[in-house]
Amino acid sequence: MKYYTKAQSASKNIASIKIKESDIGFGITPESADLLPNPAELFLGSFSACILKNVERFSAIMNFEYSKAEIIVNASRLEKPPRMEDINYELTIYSKDDNLNINLLKKNIEKFGTIFNTVKSSCSITGEIKKASE
Repeated sequence: MKYYTKAQSASKNIASIKIKESDIGFGITPESADLLPNPAELFLGSFSACILKNVERFSAIMNFEYSKAEIIVNASRLEKPPRMEDINYELTIYSKDDNLNINLLKKNIEKFGTIFNTVKSSCSITGEIKKASE
């Protein structure tokens, strides 16, 4: 598979990434720090999207129904060299389906997620999956 994005920025202003038909704005100045996501937050958003996409994918493969999934991701940044040191996620699956095997879902997400595996090769990842009533 091949992927393509295009990004641009305006000096002392904001930046955006064009992905297919989406424009995603992000901050590059101190003035935009409280309004727009920064690159680290976009990175964690991509990590979150990878996990949520795999929930959908594995719901079909593992034959379970769910109404929604929510993920919270926390990370800590190392200063020297600047990089993510560790990432922790908490995934909640809202489902009444007895076919939902949380342990197998976690194993599949952590084994087959493209972004998950890319990140795992450079920093520590811990996570938990919970099932909740709808």
